[in-house]
Amino acid sequence: MADVYESHKLLAEYLLFHYGSQEDVLPAHRGWPAGMNEALDFAVRTVGHFSSSQVGRSLDLGCAVGRSAFELARSSEEVIGIDFSASFIAAASTLAKGLKLNYERLEQGNVSVSLEACVPGAVGLDRVCFEQGDAMNLRADLGRFDRVHAANLICRLPEPLKLLRRLPGLVKPGGELVLATPATWLADFTPPENWPKGCTREWLIENLSKDFELVREAEEPFLIRETARKFQWSRSLVTVWNRF
Repeated sequence: MADVYESHKLLAEYLLFHYGSQEDVLPAHRGWPAGMNEALDFAVRTVGHFSSSQVGRSLDLGCAVGRSAFELARSSEEVIGIDFSASFIAAASTLAKGLKLNYERLEQGNVSVSLEACVPGAVGLDRVCFEQGDAMNLRADLGRFDRVHAANLICRLPEPLKLLRRLPGLVKPGGELVLATPATWLADFTPPENWPKGCTREWLIENLSKDFELVREAEEPFLIRETARKFQWSRSLVTVWNRF
């Protein structure tokens, strides 16, 4: 199923998800439930769960097309974004050069609308770099980070425990970790034997509490537009941790 993230369809949907304006996603001339508007800008809101202080290094795992990595750069001297999808990383790297990306918002059938993705202003693009990588098998020389962000990643990994076991080595003592997951465990991505045996929240606590303190929890909705009449509305559990 990893190949699904290399399709033009998914790339366009994620560019809209990360960079589309409210009008791009939910045109004002149509009536939308309030909850749909509240689910916009997920890639920005999850980064907002970090403290407001300036830090040295930040890591965005499962960065997709890069919006959260760029948001991390507002308060970080260096940001690395890593994703398994080559097409997502290529798109994020193009945007990091200050360029714009054209993409198509599918309306229905063969009907689409041309849109343009670009990084919002006041972001230090020179602070951000992107690389393709496997969150379960990260390169050994990544070093440690003041902040690690992983949104909607864990329940898409074949062996999620591999990442959880690596996290203590990625976050500096005193550093921050933000995890977001809708806990949509699917056999297409994660073999059922590798799912949490019970509640995802308790599974995270069981596997992280030796090295991290859980300081806060939240629920963050998100909205992915597929067509003019079909949307994915989901809600992620956000857990915020401090490294001992």
